[in-house]
Amino acid sequence: MSLELHDVSKCFGSRPAVERLSFALASGEIGCLVGPSGCGKTTALRCVAGFETLDAGRILLQGRVVSDRDLHVPPHARGVGLVFQEHALFPHLTALGNVEFGLRALTRAERRARALETLRLVGLDDCAEAYPAELSGGQQQRVAIARAVAPRPAVLLLDEPFASLDVTLRERLVEELRTLLKSLGMTALVVTHDQQEAFALADRVGLMRDGRLEQWATPYELYHRPVSRFVARFVGRASFLPAARAADGVLQTELGPLTAPAVDSACDATDCEVLLRPDDIVHDDDAPRRGRIVDRVFHGANFLYTLELASGRHVLALVPSHHDHRIGESIGLRLDTEHVITFAADDR
Repeated sequence: MSLELHDVSKCFGSRPAVERLSFALASGEIGCLVGPSGCGKTTALRCVAGFETLDAGRILLQGRVVSDRDLHVPPHARGVGLVFQEHALFPHLTALGNVEFGLRALTRAERRARALETLRLVGLDDCAEAYPAELSGGQQQRVAIARAVAPRPAVLLLDEPFASLDVTLRERLVEELRTLLKSLGMTALVVTHDQQEAFALADRVGLMRDGRLEQWATPYELYHRPVSRFVARFVGRASFLPAARAADGVLQTELGPLTAPAVDSACDATDCEVLLRPDDIVHDDDAPRRGRIVDRVFHGANFLYTLELASGRHVLALVPSHHDHRIGESIGLRLDTEHVITFAADDR
């Protein structure tokens, strides 16, 4: 494993910022930590970087212990690369000079060759002689990434690297960063508040809450197989519909029956609630069950409809945008679920 955290804990005074945090990244894997503000994700990253000492647990980089209660390897000796939201470039150095800065162990010719190669990888070889003030925000962040990547660190750590950029540019840079890291076979840990960014970038995503890791899984598993209501609500959109389990295992709901779930997280009681994602509910004019549109959000390719059922409960449905219905209209609905996750009705 390139990175391992074992029961890592860190307190500030009497307040625990990270509690018994454990996860691992194999060589070449990209991991993301997400969660609400104050959940401990940045503290976890700072512990890996060596900016914080541990109160308990241990951290290993490429099999070498770098942090525990009795050992603290300083940041500069850990072999990690760092990229922050603020680009932190040296204004008096060119793009090339900034990337060369961390390559002191190489000869002058080797430094220049490695820096030019890395700038080429981030698409900035034609801006090598430009100063930071002459570059756009996106270009400056590419230089910051190139500077962190050039020494070929054991692990690259990124803290909200694209938060200050506009949405379109951020999406493009996320794709470019994943391509770059995979081409280099580099392990990376990213902190972000944007779950869509995490899903697009990461092989594994950790959702944190109050200093603890709620779930560490692939983006697909996190979305379709959440282990708690908190995960289900935080990741994507979620509706919960009461269900009654029959003797044959079929779940009866207001929108029709569901066969016995292949994955059933946390509930085997007769009465439970089913997690429904917006894409689990299909608009079907011929369906006998209907819902009244009480809200709609246009997303270009589709509408996100909020629908009121006969019981008064609300569910969400993602509908292709050529089905352009007005608020107050009633439309036919049917369930099309591949993953059926249930929770205890009283587990809120």
